[in-house]
Amino acid sequence: MANDIHVIRNASTIVGYDENRKGHAYIADGDIAFDTGGFIHVGGRYEGAFTHEMSGKDKMVLPGFVNVHCHSGEEPISKGLFEDEGTAALWGNALYEYSNLIEISDSAVEASLTLMLGDLMRSGVTTLVDIAGPHDSWLPTLAKSGARAYVAPGFREAAWHVEDSRRLDLTWDKGRGREAFARALEVVDTARAHPSGRLGGIVSPSQVETCSAELLQAAAEAARTRNVPITVHAAQTMAEHEELMRRTGLTAVQYLDELGVLGEDLIIGHCIFVDGHSWTRQRTDTDLNLLAQRGATVAHCPVTFSRSGMVLQSLGRYRRRGVNVGLGTDSYPFNMLEEMRQAMICSRIAGRSVFDVGTADVFEAATLSGARALGRRDIGRIALGAKADFLLVDLKHSAMQPVYDPLRNLLHCAAERAIEAVYVDGRAVVEAGKALHLDYDGAVAELQEAQDFAVRHLQANDPAGRSSSLLARRSLPAM
Repeated sequence: MANDIHVIRNASTIVGYDENRKGHAYIADGDIAFDTGGFIHVGGRYEGAFTHEMSGKDKMVLPGFVNVHCHSGEEPISKGLFEDEGTAALWGNALYEYSNLIEISDSAVEASLTLMLGDLMRSGVTTLVDIAGPHDSWLPTLAKSGARAYVAPGFREAAWHVEDSRRLDLTWDKGRGREAFARALEVVDTARAHPSGRLGGIVSPSQVETCSAELLQAAAEAARTRNVPITVHAAQTMAEHEELMRRTGLTAVQYLDELGVLGEDLIIGHCIFVDGHSWTRQRTDTDLNLLAQRGATVAHCPVTFSRSGMVLQSLGRYRRRGVNVGLGTDSYPFNMLEEMRQAMICSRIAGRSVFDVGTADVFEAATLSGARALGRRDIGRIALGAKADFLLVDLKHSAMQPVYDPLRNLLHCAAERAIEAVYVDGRAVVEAGKALHLDYDGAVAELQEAQDFAVRHLQANDPAGRSSSLLARRSLPAM
């Protein structure tokens, strides 16, 4: 019932929001009370009426994670195929040459989405931004999952082509791009009006280099008219960086600012190759200041890029310069806690110091910073009036023992193994490691068949006609 009030009694640890310091803080041995409208009590003894009560002994209650950048689509089908591959002439990045090789059916797209949602929610994600091509099952599956989700239907005017593994070319079709833009706006508007109340929309020109200046500006205008965020992949690869420098003489950040797109409502996917990055040819360091001045958000997805030998330089440095950095998983393994751990490790390596970024910094990026990117103060925190989006962690789980600082144990050691339950809008969506409203096992079975099909068709989809055994080499030879 909508007016049911749930109480968790004497939770050993609550990660609450401290309004005075504008950040998270530990609350020991307290109660939380909530209904489907949000939190109605945090900390201390709750003396009000309630309909359900459970013990919080040996439990940690913490806010649900906000994933500001992920892709369902065909991403799960690529698992295990291209992790060791790349295009040497394009700084080792596999994106341009390999992403177009996967052939996928409509039913497999739904299965991919189901698997992604199950994995994300099991790792504590309660709000996500899914950047994908629109399909009929998108909104129904998101709504059924129980998650809070923003759809970001992608559109672009140019397609990538890699010639002989040596050069990135773009083929333009502005008419088709405008049609995709119109369709994307329809999907955004439909999501915003969804009766679940948990779906939203984001205007998402796919990449800064595949959209004309006119389309980028039109996208920003459409988003601002609707008061919704904008997201675009920019400064994500050196190939894109060099293309923009050749075309405009500007970095991606400078170009977006010149177009009037850079602002508080913009989420930039990845934003690794800014002018101060060691890989670029520039000898300036102004992009981070510009990002901070305009209030734009960077969606940092360390796992996918570190797989290809690329890192943000560094999360700690961006934060110290005043840039709002949220976290995303981008592609598989769709595990937000592993993403947080990798963000910490990569930042400390890039910053050459254990002091570059701390556990609390990464946790803030996965919660408050993500909420800020979406223009929301009611998620990413446990506070009166905030949405009851949270997770329960078992402090007695072997991976959490012994416990001195439970958040450190969760991020550095236990990850999703210690998550007991996940709630969105005060309703359980994950219990005992299972997504309650999704046919996860069915999706897994279907994706194996879908991957087998995709591998059989790799050669047909490769412009060079290479065999699947050459395109997706196995780690070990067969005996």
